[in-house]
Amino acid sequence: MSALSRLGRFMGDNPVIPLLILLALLVGVLEIMRPGILNERWIGNTVKFAIPLAMLAACQTFTMYTGGIDLSAGVVATVSAFVMATLVPVVGAGPAILLALIPALLIGLVNGIGVAFANVHPLIMSLGTGLIGTGCLQVYQRFVIATGSEVPPFLTWLGTGVTWGFPNSLLVFVPFAALLIYAQSRTGFGRALYAIGSNKEAARLSGVRAWQVYLLLYTLSGLVAGLAGLLYVGLIRAPSLSLVNPLLLPSVAAAVIGGTSIFGGRGSYAGTIVGALILRVLDTLLTLMRMPEGMRVLLFGLIILIVTAIYVRLTDR
Repeated sequence: MSALSRLGRFMGDNPVIPLLILLALLVGVLEIMRPGILNERWIGNTVKFAIPLAMLAACQTFTMYTGGIDLSAGVVATVSAFVMATLVPVVGAGPAILLALIPALLIGLVNGIGVAFANVHPLIMSLGTGLIGTGCLQVYQRFVIATGSEVPPFLTWLGTGVTWGFPNSLLVFVPFAALLIYAQSRTGFGRALYAIGSNKEAARLSGVRAWQVYLLLYTLSGLVAGLAGLLYVGLIRAPSLSLVNPLLLPSVAAAVIGGTSIFGGRGSYAGTIVGALILRVLDTLLTLMRMPEGMRVLLFGLIILIVTAIYVRLTDR
């Protein structure tokens, strides 16, 4: 076995280890560029902004397990955040949050139906529902423009607050991440995702009902995207018609950097979390270098292409 093959197997079996090394190297470069930046405040802010990205990247990670993708996640998150903020002045915070998650579930369910029963490719299906969601949001905005908007203090506390040096959003993210990591490896649903991504026909012959998996997968993806949008609007404190859309491409990049294969059957949400942290540290580096926004988007696209090419080269897939 060649050294390249051994490296590929090591990366496949332990994807988090090289990611943590890369993260440490980037933090070291950042400290060299700006001595003293590595302090409690910077770490807290980095984690705050990495959490919504990691939550949105969960949608990409789990759909990629089956060889799919969810390009509607950014729109779903934006819709939930905007609907919630505009309903708070009318019905109050609690009902507004619950009502805001309904369109997220509906878009996710429609994605699942299209993939499961119409055999539409997830990329096309989620792209279409994302565009429809954007149009519906613009129409909705015309009807509520006079009511104003308000972000509940609880979401602001959750998104921006810090307790004993730790971001309050960890209260949501830690159990969320633990549940997903447990589900992907210790439940029948998680194993079915990997099985479908590895070989759909073999999974079917083994008794896996792919249509049920797709329905549940994309509905849950919509719900997670909606929750990410609520958390993000609490962090930004200013709802808009494109609030979470800029996080879509980075969410895909975080999943790919984290070792999730776009071809299906391989990956780990733990790696995605580290991938989100890497992107946030990289974003700080680009800010220090005064890199324009267009170059950042270009860089995220290049990251996806390069990491995918490296994966194919190392694993012969």
